[in-house]
Amino acid sequence: MALGNIFDIAGTGMNAQSLRLNTTASNLANAQSASSSVNDVYRSRQPVFAAIQRDAMRANVVEGTYSDNEVESQVGVQVLGIVESDAPLQRRYEPDHPKADEQGYVYYPNVNPVEEMANMIAASRSFQMNVEVMNSAKQMVQRVLTLGQ
Repeated sequence: MALGNIFDIAGTGMNAQSLRLNTTASNLANAQSASSSVNDVYRSRQPVFAAIQRDAMRANVVEGTYSDNEVESQVGVQVLGIVESDAPLQRRYEPDHPKADEQGYVYYPNVNPVEEMANMIAASRSFQMNVEVMNSAKQMVQRVLTLGQ
């Protein structure tokens, strides 16, 4: 793996964690939104990630060194999509609420603010770790460039 691949890997990780932070922020922003219908209620959303490691072991080895036709490996994090939670919605009896249905119930999202805050902290730390990896790789590249001086 070339040193330049580190930037690609950390970059895909940063993109994934940025998406995770955005979905968490959206979940928290809609945590108390009310609706009169089950079909119109906001549902908690979570991103789905997958590790990419294509062709990493496919390099041709010729006498202990890599040949010129080595296939460049693709590694990193891929965002497969965003899924809605299947957790039950919160149904509260609030007959005076403007969005209450005929029976007096108001429906609230299935967002758990404590889980979302933990998600936000984990995503923020993961993003920061990818930044640290990029900075370390940048410093290594800069030191390699100064070896010839």
